[in-house]
Amino acid sequence: MVEPGMCGVDPEHELAERVGMAMVRLNKMHAQVAHQMAKQGMDKASFILLATLAGLGPCRSSALAEAVLSDPSTVSRQVATLVKDELIERRADPADGRASVLAVTESGLKLLKERRRLRNVALARMFENWEETDWKQFADLFERFVHDYEKAIPVLLSEGGLGTRSGGEDK
Repeated sequence: MVEPGMCGVDPEHELAERVGMAMVRLNKMHAQVAHQMAKQGMDKASFILLATLAGLGPCRSSALAEAVLSDPSTVSRQVATLVKDELIERRADPADGRASVLAVTESGLKLLKERRRLRNVALARMFENWEETDWKQFADLFERFVHDYEKAIPVLLSEGGLGTRSGGEDK
């Protein structure tokens, strides 16, 4: 019996097809969560910027755009909303007083901490029927996959003619 979506897939790429289709399903569910977040006043892109900035620490808008593989003008608009919502603040750049860096505010950190707590509770509930060793193995392999995927994305985008920067140019 042929799995749904497996038609025309050569045997050499069956596993890639399975992973790819699982990613499509995961992305669909993630879009549903993002839609609910947007209803509550926080769109997915802004949340990713906030979380990325928290991980990077204070940095320039251009560095934040680079970190999320996005166009600087798009990031600038999203940052403006986050500044207005007092989740991010602009500070003088210690290296160049004429420039500014972005930093997550206490309110932003509090929001991230609460979202992380809610996410962790939901994930723990999902895995409560898994053996701990299976869950650990899944976490290890999933982290490895995401790391490799992050490294591959710029190349995949470039090979697909999509580019990773404004104007479709790669650095």
